[in-house]
Amino acid sequence: MSRLHPIEASALHARRERVFLVLAGTFLGSMTMLNILGVSRFIDLSFECFGIRIPMALAVGVLPYPITFLCTDFISELYGRRRASFVVWVGLFLNLWVVLFVWLGGALPPAPELDASTGLPATDAYDFAFYRIRMLTMGAVVASMVAYLAAQLCDVFLFHFWKRLTQGRHLWLRNNGSTLVSQFVDTFAVITITHFYARGLPIDGGQPLWPQLWVFIGSGYVFKAGVALLDTLPFYLGVRWLSEYLEIDPRLEHEADAEQID
Repeated sequence: MSRLHPIEASALHARRERVFLVLAGTFLGSMTMLNILGVSRFIDLSFECFGIRIPMALAVGVLPYPITFLCTDFISELYGRRRASFVVWVGLFLNLWVVLFVWLGGALPPAPELDASTGLPATDAYDFAFYRIRMLTMGAVVASMVAYLAAQLCDVFLFHFWKRLTQGRHLWLRNNGSTLVSQFVDTFAVITITHFYARGLPIDGGQPLWPQLWVFIGSGYVFKAGVALLDTLPFYLGVRWLSEYLEIDPRLEHEADAEQID
């Protein structure tokens, strides 16, 4: 007896949709998590090289970020540009949905007694943690959304640009090239907007501004770029295995995408 749901045309169709759901779900879950965690904490990974101290301060929200580009690259390679772009837009609206409820949770009664200087409840208050996360989330939402949208759409565009340019060859180029460029766009945008718009970075007012901002930009980008380069082999192996498992030829998908664009 068939175990397929009536909406599933075949076992192969069901398999393809389930893999897409896993990739899209991982992407959307990671994006939501990193926007909530955001700049709530910075991790100091500074190190010494030839006696020179190299500063490296990472926002905790950066940690799940590289996986989002791997997911969109898998979707782009196997399912095409339209699906990848659609997932990016769903991620945008999902994060706005989360922000709506973060705002609503603080707007509903009872209203806590807020400190005039910090805008937060007392540190020993039960809901201090919520209001602290709420302040950081609401303050950085413009930065994260602008950076997210610009970087993810840039990633999808460049991935397919290089795919058309190389006629579906050189997987390493479109995987690394699209990710490295788009992650710089994201890192620069999120750091500068978070500071100039949301004032959400731990900046020392007694020190020059831009050297401090470049530390945050450089630290975030080095981490993202390093992970992106490390995921090249898993991406190659993943595409090869999934192509067989899903019975998808990425080269034929390349031709279909090119026809849609033309």
